[in-house]
Amino acid sequence: MGKGGDNVVPQLSEEAEVTPEQLKEKNEELLMDRNAKMARSPDFYWDDKPEPHALRRNEIKLAHPEVTKLNGYDSMTLYKILGAITLQLVSLFLLQDAPWYTKLFCCYTLSGTVNHAMTLAMHEASHNLVAKKFWHNRVILILANLSMGIPSGASFRRYHLEHHKFQGEEDIDVDIPTNWEGYVFKNSTPRKAVWMLLQPLFYSIRPLVISPKHISRLELINIVACVAFDLVVVYFFGIQGLLYLVAGTLLGMGIHPVAGHFIAEHYVMHHNQETYSYYGPLNWLTFSVGYHNEHHDFPFVAGRNLAQLRALAPEFYNDMPHYHSWVKVIYDYIMDPALSPFSRTKRVTMTSAAVEELRARGGLVK
Repeated sequence: MGKGGDNVVPQLSEEAEVTPEQLKEKNEELLMDRNAKMARSPDFYWDDKPEPHALRRNEIKLAHPEVTKLNGYDSMTLYKILGAITLQLVSLFLLQDAPWYTKLFCCYTLSGTVNHAMTLAMHEASHNLVAKKFWHNRVILILANLSMGIPSGASFRRYHLEHHKFQGEEDIDVDIPTNWEGYVFKNSTPRKAVWMLLQPLFYSIRPLVISPKHISRLELINIVACVAFDLVVVYFFGIQGLLYLVAGTLLGMGIHPVAGHFIAEHYVMHHNQETYSYYGPLNWLTFSVGYHNEHHDFPFVAGRNLAQLRALAPEFYNDMPHYHSWVKVIYDYIMDPALSPFSRTKRVTMTSAAVEELRARGGLVK
């Protein structure tokens, strides 16, 4: 793996129904697509291997068969979500007559932290890690989205599951910045600071540019539920109450301590490693999303069990480069001239025809 990549083609896995001639033809098509995409985005890191987590998952299962006992949901997450919504509503009530600077302080510190935590509660629900039944997780996903003021949960789920299945895949993984972001915001500390501040904007617009999808029924329900909640907030607390929630969401996803995971998770800080874990105290507020290698290796393990996963297989995790401070990650990203939106790993394991077929189906999930 390296900047600009090389011309080694990632081989398609041979299947029983595919003849050697068909496999050769597909590999040649894949090589042509990969070379074209590398030429289009030469400043990223390019890897000619599949994403690393499936391989490590199989290795850990062989070494520790008991790891599958950690799979399952965490029903306590629902109560944490209800507590967070209650905290936000109580804050709106108590801050009604507060001066603007008190509201601003609470908006950044309290509302920003709580609403960012709710984005990660949506993350848990997207993986069906909050309840036993799928549809219960869908309801909880929307519930976690309510206090954020901006409907996003159902759309997040669609794109996030593709990020797991096709990590780093050109034209599918919308977690990776666009070329435009890289060219505009690289090699400049002030511009990278602006880019960090505008993370909510880029995370909202980027999927529409890279991989647009038709709106789903769940997304429509999500929008109706959030708008209804917003109207209730405006009725009882005025437009300032809604602004408090929305601004908290936007500030909490920008230059904010808990937003450090946006950079820490997949920005290449060490050569040949594309996913990183964080083992600091903010995991207590973020459903342990910092255990990110562990999460990608075993996405059916709830956040509260990821520390147990690391303890079960220390030989796989303890020697990997990792972080203890998301604040330092943000500082290093902004100040280090070697880091930019281009500091991400891309790969091409699907032909352009396969990508278009996936899009025609409406994506991995609807």
